[in-house]
Amino acid sequence: MITKPIDENSVALIPEESDDLFTLRRIIKKGDRLTGDTTRAIKQEKEFARPDRGERVKIRVALEVEKISIDDVVDRLKAHGTIIESDSESVRKGSHHSLALKIGEPFTLTKKNWADIERKLIYEKKENHSFLLVAIDTGDSGIGRLSGTHLRLMPNMYSGASGKRYKSKFNIEAFFEDVQGAISTSIREGDLIIIFGPGETRNRFRNFLADMPIGKKHKIQVVEGIDSGGEDGIYTFIKSEAMKQVMAQSKIAKVSAIIDEIMLRVNKKSNKFTMGFDETARANDAGAVESLVFSDKVFEKQDEDKVIEFLNQAESKGVNVFAVDSTTDVGLRVSSLSGIISLLRFVPPS
Repeated sequence: MITKPIDENSVALIPEESDDLFTLRRIIKKGDRLTGDTTRAIKQEKEFARPDRGERVKIRVALEVEKISIDDVVDRLKAHGTIIESDSESVRKGSHHSLALKIGEPFTLTKKNWADIERKLIYEKKENHSFLLVAIDTGDSGIGRLSGTHLRLMPNMYSGASGKRYKSKFNIEAFFEDVQGAISTSIREGDLIIIFGPGETRNRFRNFLADMPIGKKHKIQVVEGIDSGGEDGIYTFIKSEAMKQVMAQSKIAKVSAIIDEIMLRVNKKSNKFTMGFDETARANDAGAVESLVFSDKVFEKQDEDKVIEFLNQAESKGVNVFAVDSTTDVGLRVSSLSGIISLLRFVPPS
């Protein structure tokens, strides 16, 4: 999450992944002030305007929060409240409105009193390793950007090696140029480029990219053992042992290691783990939780405010808390395990 303090009470924010939205849900409370862009239907008074439908216009509002919740879409939060400021004369103060907080869209949060845990969640610099994944073969290429445990895939690119463009003579460098152009639209500062796929194409593309400005600006690593290109190659890599080795310090590798350790303890009939909200909450009350992972699945069966309060309590006790979403295999695995799991330091008394 990109943060920029404005003053003692206000901070400008840009969520970068689903995990950031979960963090914001844990911070934003009733009475806080949110300032951001939204749309609102403004009734037109023109002669031929439809009386039952207004024109949707973009406005900037400051909202006093009355309720904050995770939207059904999950990739956004929805804040309901009262408009206290607006840049449009057509929107009166005191009217009710909702503001959607989405990945990549900036807004400002103002709180009268910041709790220590809230400042920690906002300002504590966590290691945020992001990766640009390229699964390439002579026939196609898949590109995905992995931030935290959130994976955003671009549409597969095809070389046309047997198609019209290269019918007379296949020029793989022309395909490489297309892939390099697509990478430049997704890559961000600090991203590590990881290239894999069958055969020698991955090495040829690495050499090609190394001579480009993008290759001089970003570190490039080639991974062997992934024999698929395209989107299938991306998903194969995310679930592989090679991912855990190359991305050992990344969030997705840490979460994957927690899940693997829980499965190992299950097989060994050890009780030093929990699955499910109630069991994890009891272990946290006893101070036994070391690390916990949750997905949006936990909110389907539990009261949202209750879950948020629990997560804040756990974090304040020093528990390592990880949020995951369904764009990767680790998120789906956590959801299949009741939406929340944890590793324990010890088995609490029953």
